Amino acid sequence: MCLAIPGKVVEIYEEAGLSMGRLDYGGVINKACLAYLPEVKVGDYAIVHAGFAISILDEEEALKSIETWDELLSITEGDGEIPPGNTGS
Repeated sequence: MCLAIPGKVVEIYEEAGLSMGRLDYGGVINKACLAYLPEVKVGDYAIVHAGFAISILDEEEALKSIETWDELLSITEGDGEIPPGNTGS
């Protein structure tokens, strides 16, 4: 199973003839190939798999996803137990 966190495109550039980008994942910057998403622009959120951006998310959906990841991280940093009644929705 593959899990993905949206990254915000902060820079677009060309490398070896390919469209590349730097994406911000909550302060961690990683590069990804943007060749599959020629319409992506700085400020967009993208999902990256194996170094390739494969889809664009609108900001609202991206922020919801990031919020859910933050909730999961806070749970795992505790005792690992999901609080009763917390279904993640």
